[in-house]
Amino acid sequence: MRTRFAPSPTGFLHIGGLRTALYAYLVAKQTGGEFLLRIEDTDQERSVPGAVENILSTLHFAGLDPDQKPVIQSERLPLYKKYAAQLQRDGYAYPCFCTQGRLNQMRKDQMARKEAPMYDRLCCALSQEQIKKRIEAGEPHVLRLKIPREGKTIFDDDIRGTVEFKNWVVDDQVLLKSDGFPTYHLAHVVDDHLMDIGLVIRGEEWLSSLPKHLLLFQYLGWKPPRYAHVPLILNKDKSKLSKRQSDVAVEDYIQNGYLPEALLNFVALLGWNSGTPQDIFSLKELIDQFSIERVQKHGAVFDTDKLNWLQGQWIRKIPTQEFAERIRPLVEKGFSSARIDEHFLERAALVHERITFFNEAPDMMAFFYQTSDVPLDVLLNKKQHVTEANIAQILQTIIHTLENISDWSPDALLEQFRFSAEKNKLKLGQLLWPLRAILTGKPFSPGATEVASALGKEETMRRLKNASYKC
Repeated sequence: MRTRFAPSPTGFLHIGGLRTALYAYLVAKQTGGEFLLRIEDTDQERSVPGAVENILSTLHFAGLDPDQKPVIQSERLPLYKKYAAQLQRDGYAYPCFCTQGRLNQMRKDQMARKEAPMYDRLCCALSQEQIKKRIEAGEPHVLRLKIPREGKTIFDDDIRGTVEFKNWVVDDQVLLKSDGFPTYHLAHVVDDHLMDIGLVIRGEEWLSSLPKHLLLFQYLGWKPPRYAHVPLILNKDKSKLSKRQSDVAVEDYIQNGYLPEALLNFVALLGWNSGTPQDIFSLKELIDQFSIERVQKHGAVFDTDKLNWLQGQWIRKIPTQEFAERIRPLVEKGFSSARIDEHFLERAALVHERITFFNEAPDMMAFFYQTSDVPLDVLLNKKQHVTEANIAQILQTIIHTLENISDWSPDALLEQFRFSAEKNKLKLGQLLWPLRAILTGKPFSPGATEVASALGKEETMRRLKNASYKC
């Protein structure tokens, strides 16, 4: 199966575009086919400088590189004009000389009559002689598709099932603009045929245009590809995903530190499920398990909480050595002493399970490289029965517990604290909570004995005695 992703270069790649590209890529790869990229830049006024480069870099970031050099529509204008001329010659298209002012007034009048706005076919009645005379006079015009007023267009969509359109409600779409550039409707039909595309995956907003496209394939004597119209992506309030409520460009998520694995995993689930409890999918697993048949018809809610959860899961899948290498430059930028830290790998492993984004590492690991005054309220914990009344005694117990320990491994330290808690009629948490808080200065951090082991006995005792002196 040959599939394609065909974005317009009107800005940074949209998160919905990434989903479309992913689905097309998955179908191509699981069938041993090719995934192609086409840049639909025939609307020159809306093209944004740098957008093509962003599309290419984003697809590369996601691991969805096309199998061939991208097709650029603006470089293929003679092709579209050739087929437009064929449609006109065969009576399936006609020139339209209506001004924008007339079209605007026509639509305004139709809406006032509560009619669906569509072209009134004024120019369809022009004779060939009239057409020739107006063209020779240099009168600006477009080329419109001549839709039959009778009958129906019926098609089996791979997601929607059988869809049916009455032809009389379909507008005579512009195929060729007055500047000689084709509209999407003509250009994509020509290109999908010439590129031998077997399945077109696109957003459901294009479903209403499907009869126009099917008629174009019919009029040009070509077999249409399969179509699959994926559901809209929605905000939590079920409105269409928009910049007003969410980041919509993939670039925003890249800059915010999301992993490509997490982002692909997330967008794959925006409208598709495997039918199993599995939530975490690698690209290879998606290739193996994805199917158009399991893509839902209704809108998919963009849940940032789910995205962040997946990000955390994929961060934790990174091997510890690689994780340490990726966060080290960030930590070293904040703490010069990290550059000579012989125990960095061990210390990075402690925060691995607690980090969602790499840029959290400097703050999470700060306690290894600096000490700070720990407020009393951080040491106290009502749930653990650590109060102002007993904190001084608890700290002394912690110090006495640690003073004569030679095995400074986390397990040995934990065992010693269990023994000490029982001996002094305390709960284990009454010893571990203040220990962890003093060593890290944070209300949340890795476990107390893991931190103590990573800091070493000398530094642990120094921090404890400093805090004990203050109490």
